[in-house]
Amino acid sequence: MIAISLLTSNGEEWEGLVIGIDTSAYTTSLAVVTRDQVVFDQRMVLSVPPGQRGLRPSEAVYHHTRNFPVLYKNWRQVAENLEAPVRAVAASTRPRPIADAYLPTFTVGEAYAQVIALTLNVPLIATSHQEGHIRAGLYAAGRSFSQRFYALHVSGGTTELLQVEPRGPGSWNITLLGGSDDLYAGQFVDRIGVALGLSFPAGPELERVASDSVNPLMFNPGIVRHKDGSVWISFSGLEAQAQRALKEGKLPQDIARGVEIGVGRALANVIEAGAEPGPMLVVGGVAANQMIREIIRQRTALDAKWDILFATPQLSRDNAVGVAWIGWDTWHRR
Repeated sequence: MIAISLLTSNGEEWEGLVIGIDTSAYTTSLAVVTRDQVVFDQRMVLSVPPGQRGLRPSEAVYHHTRNFPVLYKNWRQVAENLEAPVRAVAASTRPRPIADAYLPTFTVGEAYAQVIALTLNVPLIATSHQEGHIRAGLYAAGRSFSQRFYALHVSGGTTELLQVEPRGPGSWNITLLGGSDDLYAGQFVDRIGVALGLSFPAGPELERVASDSVNPLMFNPGIVRHKDGSVWISFSGLEAQAQRALKEGKLPQDIARGVEIGVGRALANVIEAGAEPGPMLVVGGVAANQMIREIIRQRTALDAKWDILFATPQLSRDNAVGVAWIGWDTWHRR
């Protein structure tokens, strides 16, 4: 039996529940929220064979189709103890809120969301994976911005510096200001992690290995390049340095810590070069790394221009909580 309070702090009944669904490249996620409470949050990371650096899209789709019914069954068991009605279903249907953005895995979540919404006779609210990360970050940081702010979305599939203009509840105009133009930060972490013998995705294990480092390697993150009014970094140079250290027999923990430091310094460089002073929300799986967080905080605190905000590690990684909150925001304003 799971006890869930169905009363607000004012003693009022909840207006209902919103289901959020996210089927990203490597995580199947289902979340359910009320006005200001996460009622349910479960994820299943897709299984990648040892030594491989990812899955083909068809393989990822297959895993999502098997994972989602498990998560939904778990939610239904919780729902049996609740009386609050489901008001809407929200799903991330694409990676980013731009034209022609597409990734096959998101079609799985969208299809399940359509079936659930039709079955429950409630609205289906479509959003993007990136917007879900932003909303989860705002929730975790306890913030709600009505004016422009910045976001750094850093994961295995994205390294982007964004300008975010609130358009309405759960909706933003997002402008790309820069990022990485070869490897994404998470790709770099995963490539070195797999080379070190870690499982994919390698972020959490690499952080654990790095915690044993005494003499971390100092890789050069390279310079920020300006192009057409935007700022860009490259992670291929960092990868070459780390792979060279691996061939030279450097200690795995020192290489791992060097990777963390290199990523943190590179991301801090992008913030300092590409964003005006103001709130800066850092989201995505790479932002769950504590060393990377600390380096960004230390670097950007030198001139105190940015109010650096992070989601919790749990809500930095791929999740459906932000998607569910976008669904709540959108339904509630109707």
